[in-house]
Amino acid sequence: MNNSWNKFIYKIGSPIYDKFFNSGIFLNARKQIFQSITFDNKQKILFVGVGTGADLELVNYSGLDITAIDYSPDMLEKAKAKFGDSTIKFLEMDAQNMDFDNESFDYVVASLILSVVPDANKCFQEITRVLKYEGKVIIFEKFAPKNKKLSLPKMLLRPIIEVLGTDIGRSFEDLIPKKNRSIKVEEDIPIMMNGMYRKIVISKIK
Repeated sequence: MNNSWNKFIYKIGSPIYDKFFNSGIFLNARKQIFQSITFDNKQKILFVGVGTGADLELVNYSGLDITAIDYSPDMLEKAKAKFGDSTIKFLEMDAQNMDFDNESFDYVVASLILSVVPDANKCFQEITRVLKYEGKVIIFEKFAPKNKKLSLPKMLLRPIIEVLGTDIGRSFEDLIPKKNRSIKVEEDIPIMMNGMYRKIVISKIK
């Protein structure tokens, strides 16, 4: 996967994205994630890889200081059209190289982005870089099973699915440097598809 290919894939997929990833089990999973999270207007919130704005639809965004970025201009236009009357700031930006200062946000929401970007490690480093101390990252993502190898069918499917712009074999545990004591996993629970998709909440501590 690379940025140019992903931009092409999501240009094609943007008209039908919501039919697959903002309905059915995906919509139910998103509802599970956001029903227990309360944002307030004193916080700065970043949605990384906002796509068509599926997560924003589940947030009471009125009065909140929200910035939403995506690398695909086509996906971003879909989101802008939904929230044109809001104060949400939509920016076309690479999640692997964000144009924000260190410790800029109280919350970072990262849904279905770490399996899409070419370099998940770099993306995760950027997410934690722009997160304030005492801030939290909310992740909804598919990852390889903890401490297990991929099943043979998934190993065979992995290169095919990568062509579609996503990777089913990435490990969340590999994203966190073992010596990084500033990152604390507060929650890690299965959300759907027998735990393939997980909700993970991370805090940044001094």
